[in-house]
Amino acid sequence: RTKPYRPQTNGKVERFNRTLQEEWAYARPYASETERVAAFPAFLHTYNHDRGHTALKGDSPADRVPNLAGQYR
Repeated sequence: RTKPYRPQTNGKVERFNRTLQEEWAYARPYASETERVAAFPAFLHTYNHDRGHTALKGDSPADRVPNLAGQYR
């Protein structure tokens, strides 16, 4: 959900949707929609834990969250 009349938030959601299309939904041919849906959790883990984000200066979102479950440092 986004806040009404908040273009910055809408832009972030639109960028995430574009990333989903380019890196998950249409990144490769899937034999079925079931196969595509099954690939989503792995993509989401990669997106949040392994993939660097330019807005975070190359860090992943998980790198920026203190005390993420299972990562007590």
